[in-house]
Amino acid sequence: MVLSILALVTAYAVYLAVSNIPRLASPQGCRMSWMSPSYLLQSGFNTSWTPLANRYTLWLYREVGWEPNQPVGVPALFIPGSAGSSHQVRSIASSAARQYFSSPFVISSEFNGRGIKPVDFYAVDFNEDFSAFHGPTLDSQIAYTTAAIRYVLSRYPPDTQIIVMGHSMGGVVGAALLPSPNISALITMSTPHTLPPVRFDSRIEEIYARNGRVLREDETPILSLCGGATDTLVSSESCVIPDSDQLSSGLYRRTVFTSALQGAWTGVGHREMVWCHQVRWRVARAALELGGVGSAYDAAAARERILDRWLRDGLPVSDEENVELRHGTYETLPEGMHLVVKNPRGQRTYLVPVLPGAGEGPSTFVLYVSGGAISGIAPHRALDLRVSVQLCVSSTGSEVAVPSVPTTCTRLPPTVLKLLPSPLPGRPFPVPNEGSDESEGVVLFEGEIPSNVQGWIGVSINAGEKEGGGWVVGGFDRREVVKRDSVGLSDLICGTTYIPLTTAVGGLRTRVYIPLLPLNVLLVYRLLPHFADSPSCADAIFPPLLMHVSQPSEVHYYPLRYDEPVWLHSHTTAPYVPSAEANSRQHGLNLTIYSYGYGCADPIDLVLTLDWWGTLGRLGTRYPTTLLSFCIGIVSVVQFRAWRPGAQPQSVSESLETFVRRVMPQLMAVAALMALLPLSHKWYLGLSGELGLLASFLAVFLVGLASGLVCLSWWALRLLMWPLGFVGMRVVPGRRPENSGLRRSTVFSMMFVLLIIFLFVPWQVAFFGCWVIQLLSCAAYSQDGHDKSRTPIVVDASTEAIPLTTQSEDEGSKQATEGGVAETLSTVDAPGGTRPYGLRQNEHILLFLTWLLPLTAPVLAVWVRTLMTAGYTTPFNGDHNVFKVLPVLLLVDYVGRGHALDTRNWGMISPRWGFVTVGLVSALVGGRWVYLVYDVANVQVAFLLFWDAISSRYLT
Repeated sequence: MVLSILALVTAYAVYLAVSNIPRLASPQGCRMSWMSPSYLLQSGFNTSWTPLANRYTLWLYREVGWEPNQPVGVPALFIPGSAGSSHQVRSIASSAARQYFSSPFVISSEFNGRGIKPVDFYAVDFNEDFSAFHGPTLDSQIAYTTAAIRYVLSRYPPDTQIIVMGHSMGGVVGAALLPSPNISALITMSTPHTLPPVRFDSRIEEIYARNGRVLREDETPILSLCGGATDTLVSSESCVIPDSDQLSSGLYRRTVFTSALQGAWTGVGHREMVWCHQVRWRVARAALELGGVGSAYDAAAARERILDRWLRDGLPVSDEENVELRHGTYETLPEGMHLVVKNPRGQRTYLVPVLPGAGEGPSTFVLYVSGGAISGIAPHRALDLRVSVQLCVSSTGSEVAVPSVPTTCTRLPPTVLKLLPSPLPGRPFPVPNEGSDESEGVVLFEGEIPSNVQGWIGVSINAGEKEGGGWVVGGFDRREVVKRDSVGLSDLICGTTYIPLTTAVGGLRTRVYIPLLPLNVLLVYRLLPHFADSPSCADAIFPPLLMHVSQPSEVHYYPLRYDEPVWLHSHTTAPYVPSAEANSRQHGLNLTIYSYGYGCADPIDLVLTLDWWGTLGRLGTRYPTTLLSFCIGIVSVVQFRAWRPGAQPQSVSESLETFVRRVMPQLMAVAALMALLPLSHKWYLGLSGELGLLASFLAVFLVGLASGLVCLSWWALRLLMWPLGFVGMRVVPGRRPENSGLRRSTVFSMMFVLLIIFLFVPWQVAFFGCWVIQLLSCAAYSQDGHDKSRTPIVVDASTEAIPLTTQSEDEGSKQATEGGVAETLSTVDAPGGTRPYGLRQNEHILLFLTWLLPLTAPVLAVWVRTLMTAGYTTPFNGDHNVFKVLPVLLLVDYVGRGHALDTRNWGMISPRWGFVTVGLVSALVGGRWVYLVYDVANVQVAFLLFWDAISSRYLT
């Protein structure tokens, strides 16, 4: 009872921690989107195109009052996810219409004359089917969408291609459509590409295997948008696809976290991904630009540039011409002085002398531009301010302080060029329910200068004559990287780490690198900056901004403020997901602090700890399937110990008590040792030994929690059986055990049930029915056993069953062999009377079936949902494999007729060893391939029946 209560409290604590993760680690700042939607049913897409037209529908979105009802542009198809709706297309489609038309039916100046057409957004509607749970449902959606694309393209000129967008599992459907010459690009949003979110169906694994080949080999450009820690429904590490740099074939693959998406800089929840304004307008703009790409020979490259421009964090998109300096057009700064220009006007070039190198490598020039543009990188609504950066050398080669003759400057290629957020002092970042505006942002430029180069950095500013705001700050910051090689995860587990920083008045950049800290999705680090005093950064040009880069696609930004901690997290490595890292340089904690302001000092040190509450929340979203597998494994261990040939049986409560006291500590020790082994990411906890002792603590925690949940489930079953006992006595009346052979009526009944499964209902429905019958049987026998606790059970002597556990023969047991009939009465001392061993065995079987029920319930929910939305006449590709449930049917029927299964050994062979196999499979591969657990358990049930059938003939 105590362990059950602890498990219940722990589960509630995990729930609270999971709920707090978005608020702590990745707050959401999304502006709500508004539209005037209408949906036109495509009635022409009927059963002549696909038989699934009776089940699903196709719609065309139109923005009321802005665009005509008939399609006039480039087709795009939106695919909703599991339990999603076709109406989710409205936010993106509305944004595309209102960007293309500046007013109703008036084309915007941004598109007028460019040959770009509006986008006709179609959306498939899957009746909110639970496609994440069921492979055949996912296959049906793929088949329907394939036919829908054929139908849509039939309404357009030949050689027209369609843009495909998928949300959640809709992205999996979209990837399954490839390869296809009809699809120009695929954009997915919050899609689990590499790991199914629900792993109860082997057919989903087959679809994922096919999609994996598509991601590695198909030529269609694919971009994946991920919401980060804010998305608690789909783990964002499974949203990451192989980057183009990791593929030798030169395919276009991009992953962009919304926290890194320029102009967004926020985590985005799973459902919010389709309506978050900061994301949806960029997706819509990318679709508009993609629609303007024709079928030219460089169309693929053009599409890639469009996706990189509108849906990626920083990339040079234009080159500046070389600048020729003449007297009076430039200004040279003193050596060591930073360039600071506020409210620039007109055209001017500033020369910043290159500082003498220290012989340790290249120096880096850092430049910030607020509100303007560098090489095409700018806020969407930028000021009339353009800045370019050149490397200038005297044309005479003389080493003079100021070039007295015309000097040629060549473009300095950036090593970093991106748009940084500019959080407002005193306001949270991102601002809740508002987020960032399209006009906000500071462009960051970093360029390396070789140590042997002497000259100047030329910063050319081209601004309007009117004072329009903005500022430009640049210079060299020669502070070295703060590297802490000695700090590891064990230091944070045991305590706190202080990281002193090198400060400088008016500094531009501070870098911190801790190579030994793992970037695992389970870990959340708490970082608190310390300042020399309590400064106010209200007047600072650019207050301190922390950038955490964990992988090229994932960047997080945090404003550093006095006495305000930030929570660092990553999706670089994760359980059951292959690492996306390309090289070892991405290991470790990589932080950069950007700032500028003489009145706002940089932090003097950072305090780093492991946030246990946040880490608990991350565990709660990554290990539910593993926890379920552990529970089944623990039930299997309980069955193994109870299924002993012996004299006196134990009740389930006694078996669980024995397990908790004797076996659970041993299992915890074994689990802790196994967690230290460098196993594959597909096995056990999926950590490959990365987290060391923390993985051992995690294994012990999961074993303890699973044990408590199993005990809690039995208390819940007992509570449920108490009122059902009175019902069960009427539905399942007490009866004497029948002959071990099957009666003719039983055979016919079984054949009829199997025929129903084969033709009409999934086998999961039959499993649920078996569980209900077993529950009612146990409830009825429990009530009957309480009333008639001393009634003997009469069984045939040749098929006498052996009680469950190896204990001494109860004094109340007696055997008589008169007439070849044995009478057995097994009793135990317990309040409320004694019960026969048949009831004890039935209750153990009920507990086993109860924990197998979650593996079958999702498909049952899919079937019920399909019947509710599409009716009985709709084709449903359920699982009709009768062998998946036949052993369970026979078992429930057999024990329901009063028999107890034979548990005697045959030499070293015993039927209970099959439970060990179930337990091992549950522990080792259940977290990744949980459907295998049911398959092995089903085989074990069949083996128990087979053993019982042959025991009477071969065992004496």
